[in-house]
Order: sequence, then structure tokens, then C-alpha cells
Amino acid sequence: MKFGWRAGLAAWAIAMPGTAWADAPVEAEEKPAVEAARPLDAAGALALVRQIDDRQRNSGDYKTQVYIERKERSKNDVVFEAVVYRRDADDKLMILFSAPKAEKGKGYLRIEKNLWMYDPTVGKWERRTERERIGGTDSRRADFDESRLAEEYGIEYNGLEKLGKFDVHKLTLSARKGVDVAYPKLVLWASTASGNVLKRQEYAASGKLMRTTYTPKWAKKFSQSKGSDVWTPKEIRIFDEVEKGNSTIILLKEQDLRSLPANLFTKAWLEAQSR
Repeated sequence: MKFGWRAGLAAWAIAMPGTAWADAPVEAEEKPAVEAARPLDAAGALALVRQIDDRQRNSGDYKTQVYIERKERSKNDVVFEAVVYRRDADDKLMILFSAPKAEKGKGYLRIEKNLWMYDPTVGKWERRTERERIGGTDSRRADFDESRLAEEYGIEYNGLEKLGKFDVHKLTLSARKGVDVAYPKLVLWASTASGNVLKRQEYAASGKLMRTTYTPKWAKKFSQSKGSDVWTPKEIRIFDEVEKGNSTIILLKEQDLRSLPANLFTKAWLEAQSR
């Protein structure tokens, strides 16, 4: 399947009529800061990262439909559709693919800090690492899961910078000992106006830059269980820094914060969806 991501999103929207505008999440366009920002001290940097985590975390359940377009040099673009389920209270995550046909029924399940992948063509589960390329794209588990930056990384504040027309706080994060993460070092650029992370770079233990990610749009929706808004990326653009020219675009759509079935986050439930 090959087409531009805008055309793909339009086709997806046509195939899903009847969405009530009142229930749709609010899309937040980034705007430059009105007032000049001040540098943060260590406590302020920690508070910022904790805020990033908290705003993306829901005390109840979470479901969203995902559109992914993978671009690789000398290959046709491939379009994926999937549904992402989360239960943040128990740190559970499931990604279930519905398209293309070759990927339908394939899924990932994160339970008890272990990531498992199910392939319906062979009917087997395999344990995966945090570096797993979800669906063979440039995405990783953390791109779809709740944010745990303050829990998983130590934080160093690098000062104020400009990212295009935006004022941003730059931070370097280093993985804590004993924590399993995809990349041991992250560099973040967070908007001084909104607190949203606009740019993220991820490094291997060798110091080699592996991925650069841009998140230009965010969405928020009020959570009854949390009693406040939940923020999630609306659009993620991932650039492979090792295989230059390869990239992945992720569009997240139709957030649903209602409770999910109690037995959903199980291997048996996921297997049943592929039959």
C-alpha cells in the first residue's frame, strides 16, 4: 500500500463517520511563549519532567486508534493501522494491528514490565526487548505507552534554547541503574509555554545518535477517573539517524478514556482477536 500520509489520514477519517465533535479530543497547536522564560534549577527541571509524565498518564484506562506510515529508502511506503490499549494503573499496554493484511492480528502485550509479541501466522509468543521495532517501523514501545521519564531517568538541565520560533528548555536524561529502556540517553526540548516535548533525540550506550523525534501536535481530553486532562501526542515524526532516509509518521486518533474489559490485557484475549 503506497500513498501520502495526508491522503491516508483522509481515507481513514472517511471510513470512520459519525464521530461526535463534543467527544473529540482538543488538538493543541503550539504557540510561541508570550513572556520570556527563565532557566530552571534542578528542582524546576525535575518538576517539569514529572509534569510531562503526569499529563500523559490516566488513572483509568485508555484506548486510541493509530495510523502509522513507514518510509524506507528504495521501498514502497507501508501503511499500518492498529489499536492501542493502556491501563496506566497497572502499567499494562497492548498494541493490536488490523492492517495491512500481512500484519492483521499481530500484537504486542506489556505486562509485569515484560514486552511480548504475538504472531498469529505461527501462533507463538516471543519476549521482546525495549529496542523492539514495533511492526518493523521506526517506532518503539515507549512511543505508545505512558511517559515514565522521571521514574526511569536521571535529569540534567542544559538551559534555554530556540527551536525554530519556540523557546524551549533543553534537558539531558540518563537511564537509572537497573532500568530497562530502549535508549540509555535522551535529550529533550520542551516548550517553555506549554511544557510539551517538541523534539527528542535518543542515544545508544556508545553515544551514537539513533533516533530524532518531533511531536508538533498534542491532544487533550478530560478524564473522569483522573479528574483532569490527559495529554497525548497527536502526531509523531520519527527519523532514523542510522539508516538515513528512513522515517515513520504516527497519527493518533479517537481517544477513549472509558473503562476496558478486565480480561483484555491477557494473551488469551489478544489471541482470540486474530481468529
